[in-house]
Amino acid sequence: MTEKIIIQGIPYDEKSSYLQGARQAPPLIRKLFHSSSTNYFAENGVDTNSPYVVDKGDFEIKEYFDIEGITARHLEDKSRIVTLGGDHSITFPIIKAFAKTHSKIDLLHFDAHPDLYDELGGDKHSHACPFARIMEEGCVSRLVQVGIRTLNTHQKSQAEVFGVEIHEMKDLDISKIPDFENPVYISLDMDAFDPAFAPGVSHHEPGGLTSRQVIEIVQNIRQTVIGADIVEYNPKRDIQDITGALCAKMLKEFLGKMLEEKEQRPE
Repeated sequence: MTEKIIIQGIPYDEKSSYLQGARQAPPLIRKLFHSSSTNYFAENGVDTNSPYVVDKGDFEIKEYFDIEGITARHLEDKSRIVTLGGDHSITFPIIKAFAKTHSKIDLLHFDAHPDLYDELGGDKHSHACPFARIMEEGCVSRLVQVGIRTLNTHQKSQAEVFGVEIHEMKDLDISKIPDFENPVYISLDMDAFDPAFAPGVSHHEPGGLTSRQVIEIVQNIRQTVIGADIVEYNPKRDIQDITGALCAKMLKEFLGKMLEEKEQRPE
């Protein structure tokens, strides 16, 4: 097992359309991940306090596509990457970097919103647009969205154009989420969760996923998980670190999933 699992912090929220604050998230997620209130074991029994996990810290973002360059450097030795954001706009440049090193990627996206706008407020790189850009550029083979409950006419049309598979909350059946055929990248917007589980987000959208549902879906992935991001945690809106603790839990589950796969492969 030579490749590492890298944690990179992208404290960037310049593309937020409503409230900023997500740039403050990465160090707080780390603090709660390392808190003595819990331990490092994921639910699959894997210790995520592993020498194969390397935290590179947070990176100053001067220009939007600096994010792609930072990610590309971390992919040079075939590492996997978990990114702590940041608003959801960061996912597009991250996936652009992944697409240059992986011939086929399936993208699993948890969110209240499909983020498929062609543009928002004149900005094609708004945090409401990353998945439109990803699909336009053919960065992934498949996009599966889970938890959506704000699908409007424009974004429904965009989904049809791009062939997006949407599992809306109103008729969600976890058993119908398909198996993936290619390596998987997971993008987790914290507003995918119901606000009861994650009040610390900029866009409260009731009727969302439970923490157990998201964890179960992740645990059921059978393909290799090559990367993930946790975005849109806004500490300014949190209550007693409820959302931050959930971010740390999901970081642990993502790392546990990746480390489990490494342990199952021969040296």
